[in-house]
Amino acid sequence: MNFTQADIQQIENKGIALSEIEEQLKIFSRGNLPVNIAAAATVGDGIKQYSEARQQELKKFYEDHKSEYKILKFVPASGAATRMFKAIHVFLNEFDPEREELSNYLKKIDNDNLNRFFRNFEKLPFFKESVEFAKKDNSNFADLADDKKKVLITKAMLFSPGLDLCDHPKGLVPFHKYGDLIATAFEEHLYEAALYSEVNGECDLHFTVSEEHKEKFENEYNRILERVNKKTGINFKVTYSYQNPKTDTIAVNKDNTPFRTVDNELFFRPGGHGALIENLNNLDADVVFIKNIDNVVKSSEVDNMASFKKVLGGKLLLLQDQCFEHLINLDNPNLSDEELEQIKVFLNEKLNLSSKEDFSILSKDEKIKYLQDKLNRPLRVCGMVKNEGEPGGGPFLVKMENGERSLQIIESAQIDTKDIHQNEIAQNATHFNPVDLVCGIKDYQGNLFDLNLFVDPTMSFIAEKTKDGKPLRALERPGLWNGAMAKWNTVFVEVPVQTFNPVKTVSDLLKASHQMQ
Repeated sequence: MNFTQADIQQIENKGIALSEIEEQLKIFSRGNLPVNIAAAATVGDGIKQYSEARQQELKKFYEDHKSEYKILKFVPASGAATRMFKAIHVFLNEFDPEREELSNYLKKIDNDNLNRFFRNFEKLPFFKESVEFAKKDNSNFADLADDKKKVLITKAMLFSPGLDLCDHPKGLVPFHKYGDLIATAFEEHLYEAALYSEVNGECDLHFTVSEEHKEKFENEYNRILERVNKKTGINFKVTYSYQNPKTDTIAVNKDNTPFRTVDNELFFRPGGHGALIENLNNLDADVVFIKNIDNVVKSSEVDNMASFKKVLGGKLLLLQDQCFEHLINLDNPNLSDEELEQIKVFLNEKLNLSSKEDFSILSKDEKIKYLQDKLNRPLRVCGMVKNEGEPGGGPFLVKMENGERSLQIIESAQIDTKDIHQNEIAQNATHFNPVDLVCGIKDYQGNLFDLNLFVDPTMSFIAEKTKDGKPLRALERPGLWNGAMAKWNTVFVEVPVQTFNPVKTVSDLLKASHQMQ
């Protein structure tokens, strides 16, 4: 690719190597590489399901040992609230109360989310304030027809003058209303973390945010700090980071030539949540809980949710101890063949990792090196909920390029559904990935792993997007819990669906799981 000197300067200014841009262009040319799913992970075959007694044992193990570790909660929170209100945007552009009744419009478009919104929008935590703005900016508000009032209230929610929620990061949108108190998703994450990631009266949280919104998060934290401290008795340490511009990816036209803006500059897009592996890699912690910003529960449910976080944490600490013990033994040159075989069985049975077919004929030194390589990796325990129709990724047993199999979280877009066999496997999936992870990111000698070494770059994904009305092809880096963690050791554990309460649209706030009745 012949880049101009101005192109090269633009690339260097972003901190990206020219060779990396050339590699990205090769990916566009080759297209998406579908993964080879061997089977859907199910209970008893890739997903562990624990009895109440076992859950209590794991919780106790976590509570007894968590003070030995530096624990941190990591929350991707750079997303804007725009998508939450997408259907409302369309409504405001299409609906004219002077020419049509709202009931007829809703019947015509048949949108469940929009119907739920207007049936119950007075239950939204920001409804009352929106009405006040609508009245303030419309002196004749009381005399208007109901449909016109609903339009004005909705505009007051989304725009300025008003609450201007469309310009908020999703984490700072009010999610719950407790009497006169309104709590954002950001605030709910603090209460939640206090219940399971607190160590010696302190609690560390890290939010990845967009740079333009960092000050808003800091202001919100200062506003709520006193009441959160008073309610929890915990001292919080909250830190932030941005998605590094050097993780942006170049966009191309349909013919895979670089897409250019109206100013004839190269166009770069954020590389997706997979770029956040860089942010995670820069943190110093032993144990990291990962959860999306929009997945929080109301206060009456938070104890139950935190209970299962402790189950996952207990499983991680227990399994990590076992991995470390085996790795210490592998450093012993006098390890017996029987002990080597026991470690291989541990890999197969506890980590669901298949061994090399020729493992039995390897020399002793080769066996030790192989087992060390497989064991000395970051470890994650991932909660999985029963699939109830939510879109997104799921747990699968994947056949890797080297012929071995491992547990992976795979998005539907990564699966070749045109392949009858692959599609059949995908349809047999019983569980869904709610992004509920607890991770061990240090090795058995106490050193932080370089997480970049465990990314599978082949799991990047090409998506169709637009810019200034023109179509383009965008490259998303391997997802944070997908290809970015493909070479981690992975365990799946079933957790109740009640622990998964995402807010993808504003209407989700009207579901019973987010209402205070």
